[in-house]
Amino acid sequence: MLIVQKYGGTSVGDCAKIANVANRVASVKKEGHDVVVVVSAMSGETDKLIGYTKYFNDIPNAKEVDRIVSTGEIVTSSLLSIALQNLGFKAVGLSGSDAGVITDCVHTKAKIQEVNHQNIDKYLKKGYIVVVAGFQGISTDGDITTLGRGGSDLSAVAIAGALNADLCEIYTDVDGVFTTDPRIESKAKKIDKISYDEMLELASLGAKVLLNRSVEMAKKLNVKIITRNSFNNNDGTLITNEEEIMEKPIISGIALDKNQARISMVNVDDKPGIAANLFTSLANSNINVDMIVQTIGRDGKTDIDFTIPKTDLAIAKTILSDFEQSSQSIEFDEDIAKVSIVGLGMKSHSGVASKTFGTMAKENINIMMISTSDIKISMIIDLKYAELAVRALHCAYELDK
Repeated sequence: MLIVQKYGGTSVGDCAKIANVANRVASVKKEGHDVVVVVSAMSGETDKLIGYTKYFNDIPNAKEVDRIVSTGEIVTSSLLSIALQNLGFKAVGLSGSDAGVITDCVHTKAKIQEVNHQNIDKYLKKGYIVVVAGFQGISTDGDITTLGRGGSDLSAVAIAGALNADLCEIYTDVDGVFTTDPRIESKAKKIDKISYDEMLELASLGAKVLLNRSVEMAKKLNVKIITRNSFNNNDGTLITNEEEIMEKPIISGIALDKNQARISMVNVDDKPGIAANLFTSLANSNINVDMIVQTIGRDGKTDIDFTIPKTDLAIAKTILSDFEQSSQSIEFDEDIAKVSIVGLGMKSHSGVASKTFGTMAKENINIMMISTSDIKISMIIDLKYAELAVRALHCAYELDK
């Protein structure tokens, strides 16, 4: 078998933990499998490096940021390679560029276009364990790029898909995917199997086990993923096709995203082109707009509310300054959170919305914005009620049973 393993920052947080990872990788190699390992930077290293870049400028040059933060994963890959060599195995550390991860030219949020895996193949054929620095690649212009938050997961899935790997194992510091964050609700249960679509919704809505882009790519490339804990041997969570899941619960999980900011544009000119120009400008700066609510126009005016990642708010404020003449006022609210319920069973069960909103009303939690799909309901609420909402919904749907 060819197995791709990915280890997150907490799993490689120091040299002792890297030694633990080396032993785990070695045991798989001893079983006769080919192994490609994708690693993140040591826990906290990327934030430290980003902090350095902002010492001189709150919005530093993105190309230079990529060159700096990419070094974190290179350090880890080389250290793990050295640890494996010390155990008597042939191992080689590769940067994203060395591994053939080709991206577009968008710095700090690059998208993978292809994986030219000839170099990886060369080492695998010679019996090497290949250790790849995740989170990074090289653009079509030849510049170092990084893939954004959780990009090492994306690296692992893309490499697994390109190599037609038999399995992609994502190792973190938790046992798998839970019904919600166990740090918020102690009664949260580990999910044994979950569909790509459910996991994609949970990931995009704030669940931090996997990046939504990596799940989307796994579904596209049909990569079988198992998320596991690097500090024990417990069974993890299998992420697979919906057809492989026999029982489809109404609600599989609850996600919470505190990295949200709400922007309210009051009394905007109600005429064609305003919204198009606004959201085109945000898109051109690679700002992902999530929920959008526009009121019915009256007297030639309308209100537009939308949400974006809180981390993009500084750039958004600069962009929105160009639209001040088109609006009576523009308000920004960072004290919000998005709470979402997700489940395949919502497709075939009625009453989910009424139960969800009834639960929120019972806790006296006001809902500011609502967004739905056939397998999820998302709500924007006050940040101070976020964890209460998660616990209340988890209880209402009996996810602890």
